[in-house]
Amino acid sequence: MNEHYLQFIEDHRASKVPEITLGFWLIKILATTLGETGGDAVTMSMDLGYLVGTAIFAAIFAVAVAAQLGARRYYPFLYWAVIVATTTVGTTMADFVDRSLGVGYPGGVLILITLLALSLVLWHRTLGSVSIASITSRPAEVFYWVTIMFSQTLGTALGDWMADSAGLGYGGGALVFGAALAIVAGAYYWTSISRTALFWIAFILTRPLGATVGDFLDKPLNHGGLALSRYVASLALAIAIVALISVLPQRAGRHPA
Repeated sequence: MNEHYLQFIEDHRASKVPEITLGFWLIKILATTLGETGGDAVTMSMDLGYLVGTAIFAAIFAVAVAAQLGARRYYPFLYWAVIVATTTVGTTMADFVDRSLGVGYPGGVLILITLLALSLVLWHRTLGSVSIASITSRPAEVFYWVTIMFSQTLGTALGDWMADSAGLGYGGGALVFGAALAIVAGAYYWTSISRTALFWIAFILTRPLGATVGDFLDKPLNHGGLALSRYVASLALAIAIVALISVLPQRAGRHPA
């Protein structure tokens, strides 16, 4: 095989990003909720702290994303394992920046919005598109996962900010982000707004929704939560995710362009 043929194969690989369906969004919300309860289980319930928790989940993410990048086709359980890894490390990383470093929620959100915007701009300038329909090459995959990592971390900080500092509480925060997602869904069906833009907006919003729902499940009663065990909640969410992946159609295919 000559060099040009190998480059052609590299640039025209099958997509390893799943088809965007209602099932995708259901699993995504469960995964982000698991990221919150799982991250808190390690940093708070195990009392390991945000820095150690971030190091643990960053290592898991590195292994998972390396396996995903090395895969030749779409493997549902591998893909969603990487998504869960981004949500857990995003949870602990955001908490470390906001709380341990003393940046606070507004500062953390500003930093992460900037990083997310830079990732999308650099992706677009390098490859010409940030549409998930174009993720069929190694560089596009790398940009995709970097962008997802920033979006998951931003979502944690944004969810905590709305629930704690804005005084909405975990239930109120979940309602706000749920309503925002409903507006995005309405824009998808009834407007001509870019499907790529709507996808990334929805993808980002599912993270603070999951963060507030996760906190609602495991925070103490006097903090507005249900005081459920983080371990039990995480296990229940993991079982639900595995069940949905097993039952719902999982395939790489058409994506909103």
